[in-house]
Amino acid sequence: MKKYKIAWFTEGGWQGKVTLDNPNMRNDVSTKYVLGAEHYPIFEIPKVLQHFGENHFDFGIVTLPKTNTEQLMKIDMMGDLKKLCKKTISMQEGPHWLFQDYTMEQQIWWYNALTEFDMLFAHNLKDVRYYKGLTNKPVHKMPTLMLTERLGIQPSEQKTDSVIIGGNMVRWYGGFDSYIVAQEFGVPISAPSMGRKIDREDEMDINHFPYMTWVEWIKNLGQFKYGVHLMPTHAAGTFTLNCAFHGIPCIGYEGLDTQEELHPHLTVWDGDIDTAKQHAKDLKNDEEFYKDCSETARENYENSLYNEKNFVPYITRIFESLI
Repeated sequence: MKKYKIAWFTEGGWQGKVTLDNPNMRNDVSTKYVLGAEHYPIFEIPKVLQHFGENHFDFGIVTLPKTNTEQLMKIDMMGDLKKLCKKTISMQEGPHWLFQDYTMEQQIWWYNALTEFDMLFAHNLKDVRYYKGLTNKPVHKMPTLMLTERLGIQPSEQKTDSVIIGGNMVRWYGGFDSYIVAQEFGVPISAPSMGRKIDREDEMDINHFPYMTWVEWIKNLGQFKYGVHLMPTHAAGTFTLNCAFHGIPCIGYEGLDTQEELHPHLTVWDGDIDTAKQHAKDLKNDEEFYKDCSETARENYENSLYNEKNFVPYITRIFESLI
């Protein structure tokens, strides 16, 4: 893509560009790599401005943190950002309603900050509509990018008769709903360790993966025949995306673009456990239905904006429109 000077600010405490040997090349990390963006800690925006001077970057992308908002309120974040970067962009972090759990003062600060950006990136189409209505600013979807060819990762052809659920037993991930549906397959159940496991969760009949790098995760994921991710919190949609890459049919809730676009036959209304369980039975007992769902997931992934060949021209057009 055209070489723009891009700075990306998050609450991460590191500085520099992402290299291809990064072991955790997931969603926003892979996006930073493809864009050639320089990463800086968000709390150091004043220092970056002091170092480079005004208008050094063509674009400044900011991922407002889920926590520590009170620290940002102590600096002139938007004032310094607009001096440092010719155009400023906000990148959604977490579900769009998350800021409403903040204090009243923090909510107002967060809203005012959003309205000062030149453009916003959002995860899903419903998020695009939300932020457009909230801010009256241009809002575009930022597809969750998945790098595979550059990393030598291939879709798995060999799968065991097993199911993986997308998260732990907390409301954020909807792990309990997924577990109930996964039992319908009558096969071993696995789950990733997301850092939110609750007490005694290890006592359930679930094989919890240990923490692993993203590359290790993608390779391990390919062994499963089925996926279930009834997550009510809609954000980047990484799990359902990763399943589609391997042709793993994944049952999930509507409202998440990666679910609706990549697994259309297996998308259910929020809370519709009954239909989700029926889908599980159909995947288990109907070979043609399973084959159709698996092939649809793979084909839709190849034709989507979630892979590099389609992502790059899409995101290039957006940057050009802002200039």
